[in-house]
Amino acid sequence: MWTTVYVTTSLEQATEIEKKLKEEGFLIKKQLFSIEGDEELYEILAPEVEAKDVQMVLYNLGIL
Repeated sequence: MWTTVYVTTSLEQATEIEKKLKEEGFLIKKQLFSIEGDEELYEILAPEVEAKDVQMVLYNLGIL
């Protein structure tokens, strides 16, 4: 099962985070979550078993 580990309002930021996490060896995907007016929300998803490790890497990268 996939779990949301981060949400961002920018496709560019979502793509950059996805790239960094894949470079760290994680299985990651991004998807459009919601559109509210002019704002789009993107989810960064990881397998549930890796979610905590991914969040630690996001923290270490200064993203969280």
